[in-house]
Amino acid sequence: MNTKLYGQDGAEKGVAALPDELFGQPVHEHLMWLSVKRHLGNQRQGTAKVKGRGEVSGGGRKPWKQKGTGRARAGSNTSPLWPGGGRAFGPEPRDYRSEMPKKQRRAALVSALSLRAGENAISVLETLAFDAPKTAQMAEVLRRLGLHEKRTLLLLGESDGNVVKSCRNLKNLRTTLAHQVSPYELLNCDAVLLTAGGLERMREVFIR
Repeated sequence: MNTKLYGQDGAEKGVAALPDELFGQPVHEHLMWLSVKRHLGNQRQGTAKVKGRGEVSGGGRKPWKQKGTGRARAGSNTSPLWPGGGRAFGPEPRDYRSEMPKKQRRAALVSALSLRAGENAISVLETLAFDAPKTAQMAEVLRRLGLHEKRTLLLLGESDGNVVKSCRNLKNLRTTLAHQVSPYELLNCDAVLLTAGGLERMREVFIR
């Protein structure tokens, strides 16, 4: 499978070959759903907590005698039925993390890449480098590629401080290393922009 290859000036340089092992495979929607669910669950802190009837202040004495008052029986003012009482069946701290087998994680990633490739949402940038952090120059690169109004995911082959700092203040642009990309990131964008180094890094890591 091929996609368009661009220079940093936005000029079309030809085509870049996308390996079929990553970008030309069947799309497994259920595996992508499991991967996204796992990713979002693993981000949760799970620290929600409320006080039960044994944790709120009060109690220790029966509010009134059992019989003869005409009122309903009451044993404690910490009951969930009382104002200021504990909450029944409230949230407790818990771990929302889940796991997926490595083969399923890899299949979900390949499915997301193949889905994006099938939608013609992947472009390759021949080179991307700045002498110093230049947000305006990065914005101009996106404008020339027609991506300035799209949620774009930029995949780099290696960490470049000048490039990362040039990208981090653009609201529609997210940056990550190519070998660390997740299916959630691929599905949560409108376009994927790969550097040539990023594409080569994906070949090295994901194609055995």
